[in-house]
Amino acid sequence: MDIKERILKAIKSGKAANLTAAELFRFLKVTPDRKKLARKALDSLCAEGEIIMCGDGTYSTPAQAGAFYGTVLANPQGFAFIRPDSGDKDFFVPKRRLAEALDKDRVLAVPVKGTADEATVIKIVSHGRQTIVGRFEKDRRAGYVLPDDARFDSDIYIPLSLCGNAEPGDKVLCELTSFPKGKMVGGRILEVLGSDGDFDAEELGIIRSYDLRKEFPPEVEKAAEEVASRPIVADGRKDFRDLLTITIDGEDTRDIDDAISLERQGEDYVLGVHIADVSHYVRLNDAIDREAYKRGTSVYFPDRVLPMLPKALSNGACSLNEGEDRYAMSCVMVFDAQGKRKSYKIYRSIIRSDRRMTYNEVTAILDAEGAKDGEYPYIAPMLREMKELCLLLKANRRQAGEVSLDVKEAHIYVDEKGNIVIPDYERALSHEMIEQFMVSANEAVAEFAERRKAPFLYRIHERPSPEKANLFFSFLKDLGINVRLNPEETEPTDFQRILDLAEGKPYASVVNRVMLRSMQKARYSEDNLWHFGLASHCYCHFTSPIRRYPDLFVHRVLKKLIEGADGEAKKLYAPIAHEAGIDTSEKERIADAAERDVDDLYKVMYMSDRIGEEYDAVISGVISSGIFAELPNTIEGMIRADLLPDDEYEYVEEKMLLKGRRHSFRIGDSVRVKVVGCDFGTRRVQFSLV
Repeated sequence: MDIKERILKAIKSGKAANLTAAELFRFLKVTPDRKKLARKALDSLCAEGEIIMCGDGTYSTPAQAGAFYGTVLANPQGFAFIRPDSGDKDFFVPKRRLAEALDKDRVLAVPVKGTADEATVIKIVSHGRQTIVGRFEKDRRAGYVLPDDARFDSDIYIPLSLCGNAEPGDKVLCELTSFPKGKMVGGRILEVLGSDGDFDAEELGIIRSYDLRKEFPPEVEKAAEEVASRPIVADGRKDFRDLLTITIDGEDTRDIDDAISLERQGEDYVLGVHIADVSHYVRLNDAIDREAYKRGTSVYFPDRVLPMLPKALSNGACSLNEGEDRYAMSCVMVFDAQGKRKSYKIYRSIIRSDRRMTYNEVTAILDAEGAKDGEYPYIAPMLREMKELCLLLKANRRQAGEVSLDVKEAHIYVDEKGNIVIPDYERALSHEMIEQFMVSANEAVAEFAERRKAPFLYRIHERPSPEKANLFFSFLKDLGINVRLNPEETEPTDFQRILDLAEGKPYASVVNRVMLRSMQKARYSEDNLWHFGLASHCYCHFTSPIRRYPDLFVHRVLKKLIEGADGEAKKLYAPIAHEAGIDTSEKERIADAAERDVDDLYKVMYMSDRIGEEYDAVISGVISSGIFAELPNTIEGMIRADLLPDDEYEYVEEKMLLKGRRHSFRIGDSVRVKVVGCDFGTRRVQFSLV
């Protein structure tokens, strides 16, 4: 047996596990003349992954050390966390233990002995980024890219031959081509986006940094145009074209997924939710489908949309445009006079929307109490009945325990003159009406699939973790909201009661936001694990197949079930449901992050014309280096600690409090602020206290 085999056998047996190299060689009685050979064998076993060297210099097998695979989540300050592939506990990694791993790298790591949640990177399995956006600089020897993302802890070296037409000061997209140990990452310029600091270049830089694109491959565009041009025929579908049907959307909406209808049958309400039948045009594994799956979702910015489907489908053949015949999947539900669902049926259908309505138009009709009926004589009575049903459904969901969070979301748009507009946050009954009807249809469809035991994508929202729930309850206590709750077994009704206690108080919006942070993130899963926020035991996404891939997946399964082809549905979709749930959840996370970053850029641009202006605000966040304040239109700015009244401040994280001897700042406090600066690099507005 050679020295390499002896080392591996001794460590695997446990007799020589967790020893340093010197201790291991003594245990194996390695003579001085063979130590060089033994060291080479030890290094070879580490390179092959048979054994690993832990942070304390000892050797063991990966299993013996508790090694795990995970993803690096770097921090601009140099340290990082590793999110394991399994389990919900992240591990802290100081910079010295990162082994040159960079943000988003996949790594093998081991917990550090004697710590509860610290780890050491043992091996970089794969690099997580292929491209990065940054500012280009150049000297006589080479070019360099300084990344916009401060979490990526390396400048990129660009040989002069690979700089393309980039000039110093340009915002560029570069491909990462090499990761030499102890040296700068290497790369090449792929695209010049504009001048660094230019607004359009900054926005495009964000889009490219998330690897998002508007353009479709030519073959996908061609395929979409071909299927979109086919004539629409009834084709054995349920014909709802004579049924009064409307759509309600924002003024700038172009891809209309859903239409609604309502009839009265005695005391009952017959609600029709009619959804664009995208699956008629996009078949599983065709060119359009593969591209749609790659995108996962449409991404919406104030000045553009990056659609999941080509325009010929998203704005054309699939969009439920006014006065045009369209294929649909219709969920027709019957509710009694108390708003309780009595029955439902799902159809392959054909519809024709009678009127395209906007949220503002519907709100005006409902608020006018008949004064505007002359403009919409055949629609207004139906809208009032829809309002009745909406209020019944809302009351029933509240009784069931729905956590009705009122978290402010900025509505940013660019007007006809090119000006950025960010109105104060407002939520109308017309929005709630559509939400209630869509949620009702989503529940009915999910129940239908669950009863048939079909492979499916449910929309799930798990119970908050005990740790986060406990921190939230502690925060509430400091606000004066005393609730006796068990963090181990929180129920939706617990959170609903908290919202009731906070309603009308100055800190109500902050309680909503902190509550949201304490919750798990909703995701897609082939397993029905209920939806905590909606207090729903069976839920899915069915109502937006033009812009969300999970809805398209759901439609395909539904069609098979309606046809009675349950076996075929299982054969086609059971093998791909698990992976589809993971992939589409990740695509949604990326889209949300990109939309947030672009919104922040627009907010900074908007406030850059308002330097010196004063506003009422509420403290929305507290960190050791300052506080964040939010304006009524959702714009958030930071007040650095050195701009706060002179004091000796202590940051109390669990109480979300910056405490001084004479002054204290807590999340939820009202403040008056002045705009003192705008930082385009960090996309952050800077305030000072008035």
